[in-house]
Amino acid sequence: MEIDMERCFADIITGVGEDVTREGLAKTPARAAKAFQYLTQGYQQDLEDIVNDAIFSADNDEMVIVRDIELYSLCEHHLLPFIGQANVAYIPDGKVIGLSKIARIVDMYARRLQIQESLTREIAEAVQSVTQAKGVAVQVKAKHMCMMMRGVSKQNSEMSTSVMLGSFRRSQSTRMEFLQLIRT
Repeated sequence: MEIDMERCFADIITGVGEDVTREGLAKTPARAAKAFQYLTQGYQQDLEDIVNDAIFSADNDEMVIVRDIELYSLCEHHLLPFIGQANVAYIPDGKVIGLSKIARIVDMYARRLQIQESLTREIAEAVQSVTQAKGVAVQVKAKHMCMMMRGVSKQNSEMSTSVMLGSFRRSQSTRMEFLQLIRT
């Protein structure tokens, strides 16, 4: 069953007391439907297509970090944005992944409805799955519009989540090296 998102947005606009036929709103349901499809495009993507065989043999066994990957997501509770950055690290075990693929993995999972805690875990598990790395670490910091625009209205709050897998979980020194390197 296909949902007519444009009609749904028209109903929401009407539901808040607006006239969906007035000039400024006449095309808004179509624009909103198109925007929402873009903001949730992660549902139309899968890990295999994103990685696209960009896994390469390598002798490197030192930590690889991609820092400050911007992300935009929607919280599953209020459908409001959260905006932040992800830091992703892994310790290769004979294979490395193309650099841009890490950012694409972040985007794919960010473009789904969820909570930040789940997003962080999904990114870590995806990188682990495709690289078979000795360890993976992901840290996400984000500002949540549901905290800023409604409810408690705290403008400067920021949420930080992390997931450590493999050697990052087992070794405190590896974990601390990652945390120090993402702060510099």
